[in-house]
Amino acid sequence: MLASTAPQAPTSEAVPAAPAAPATPQRSRGADTRALTQVLFAQLKELQPGTPEHDRVRGALIEANLPLVRYAAARFRSRNEPMEDVVQVGTIGLINAIDRFDPDRGVQFPTFAMPTVVGEIKRYFRDNVRTVHVPRRLHELWVQVNSATEDLTTAFGRTPTTSEIAERLRITEDEVLSCIEAGRSYHATSLEAAQEGDGLPGLLDRLGYEDPALDGVEHRDLVRHLLVQLPEREQRILLLRYYSNLTQSQISAELGVSQMHVSRLLARSFQRLRSANRIDA
Repeated sequence: MLASTAPQAPTSEAVPAAPAAPATPQRSRGADTRALTQVLFAQLKELQPGTPEHDRVRGALIEANLPLVRYAAARFRSRNEPMEDVVQVGTIGLINAIDRFDPDRGVQFPTFAMPTVVGEIKRYFRDNVRTVHVPRRLHELWVQVNSATEDLTTAFGRTPTTSEIAERLRITEDEVLSCIEAGRSYHATSLEAAQEGDGLPGLLDRLGYEDPALDGVEHRDLVRHLLVQLPEREQRILLLRYYSNLTQSQISAELGVSQMHVSRLLARSFQRLRSANRIDA
């Protein structure tokens, strides 16, 4: 008779160890960058500013953290500005963050640097980027017109004319005027700013006109509110008298009542309106 051979549970030695999940390349690079940044900051702290060794370590810190700048710059990709310019501005913020960072505070450098980098980029868009998008060709031509204007001003001792700029760049005068107009889009002018050179008040003061009827808006609203509290016939009498400009005799003929009765109704209406006004006040 054969003995029962029930399957035996495998021993712990027979169970193969599960392989560890491999780290993704991105996480690995991020960890390597953080570790390298900590080492470089530790070295930088021991070096004298201005020495070649200090500059070398500082440059290595900048190079190691450029991916942080590119990540921040990507948030502004929709602004239609060359990404190289945005990254360059963000790098200035990175350098400022490196110079101000204190590793002894226990804060990770990316956490400290990101607000500085983003703030520098936002400041760039606020102060330097044109308020209206200008086609690239016109933008590049505007740079040439601006440079030619400065050169000719130095040469002539005065502001050059449009024709002189056009002749210098070998373009038409209309193109010069278009470039000058495009250059104004780089800075928004306040409506309250005075016009330079003409001695006139700001544009806001010259737009539109003052409507004298605005002063009576509150009074008309109050009268409308009080009129609806009067009987319908008294409302009609007041409208005929002060909106249709009818005399009391004309009103009496219109309503088929005596002029004396119209006068009494007007006086009573005024009394009611004064009383209602005092109550509302």
